[in-house]
Amino acid sequence: MKITEVRIKLMESGNDNEKLQAFCSITFDNAFVIRDLKIIEGTRGWFVAMPSRKLMDRCTKCSCKNQLRARFCNQCGCKLAEFRGMGRDTNGKQKMHADIAHPINPECRENIQQAVLSSFHAEVEKSKLPGYVCNYEDIDHDFEPASYADEKPRETRGYQTGDPT
Repeated sequence: MKITEVRIKLMESGNDNEKLQAFCSITFDNAFVIRDLKIIEGTRGWFVAMPSRKLMDRCTKCSCKNQLRARFCNQCGCKLAEFRGMGRDTNGKQKMHADIAHPINPECRENIQQAVLSSFHAEVEKSKLPGYVCNYEDIDHDFEPASYADEKPRETRGYQTGDPT
């Protein structure tokens, strides 16, 4: 699979201590998109973090889902056990997030990281130019018409949608 597009959204640099520098989305073979990758400036250099979600578990009293960091249930207010969840990372710390999408082998991770970081550094240089406009949030033309005014009314289940004239 070939990376055919990388879109970068730079974070505003109000605080020099911020590690999160940008979000990005990557497209493979003009057919598959992964969104919400994070570009992070770590202690050992730049790093591309895959999209993830916070891990949850259920309250023993009401069965409501709560984040692992929560001390009290969001639904019933019951005090939650301090050490919930079983996953640990390589350093022995409790895992708080799970990847939604991630590369299976190191070669794929390196290809993604190289393409993303190259595009990130190019976007940083572009952002220094006058009149810079971020293109990260452009309309996704696969799902939305170029202009809503050009869209013709469609019939749905026998009911006319749009202007009846």
